[in-house]
Amino acid sequence: MARQSTARTTPGRRGTARRELVEAEIHEHAAKLFAERGFAGTSLQDIADSVGITRQALYYYVKSKDEMLGRLVADLTSRLVAQMRKVSEEPGLDPADRLYRIAHLTATDRAVNRTRFQLLDRSASALPDSLADAYLEGRRAALAEVRSVIDDGIAQGLFRPVDSRVAALSVLGMCNWVAWWFEAGPDHPVEPIAAQIASSAVAMLRVPDEAAGADPRAALAAARASLDQLERHLQANGTPRA
Repeated sequence: MARQSTARTTPGRRGTARRELVEAEIHEHAAKLFAERGFAGTSLQDIADSVGITRQALYYYVKSKDEMLGRLVADLTSRLVAQMRKVSEEPGLDPADRLYRIAHLTATDRAVNRTRFQLLDRSASALPDSLADAYLEGRRAALAEVRSVIDDGIAQGLFRPVDSRVAALSVLGMCNWVAWWFEAGPDHPVEPIAAQIASSAVAMLRVPDEAAGADPRAALAAARASLDQLERHLQANGTPRA
């Protein structure tokens, strides 16, 4: 009986997997056309022709252009934020490790989904209100996640006491820019690019090791300045003065 049950459900699983593959291909073609021609300048027939199916077959997978655009927005906002939060909740990682992983996954996402990101980055101001709100909310949530990691690093003395919002915007900007210049290829893989960007994100914030033989007075002055900035940071976040 177990074999018969498996035999019945296998075709369904295969059908679901095939549908997901086709839908992913449709959305990728749609994103490319939207980016090239604009949302208003792209028809469902254009998308069907690009995929190589009839318009009637297209309706089996999607209902409208608005539905496709909505999915593109959701994929590029909620999905990435969910991945960031998963990293932040992973036990045993200090803020430097968390920032590295978040920058790495963000740079990788922008390289892999460059067409979709370019589309939304170019057309954010022209999105319908509901989608524009969702896109902006996703961007704010991503910024908040990165900023929280940086704040933790500052509080623990791992990162220099800088303006965490500016630092978070700098990290995300560095990662997002990958979508505009990266071209994947056999001799140009994503991994080393993402690793270098992630390392740079951590390096620009990490407190440098004191050089041997440094002037003690200069080191003391730097320490005092850092403590002053850290105290201002803690007060701004509601921690009372000692």
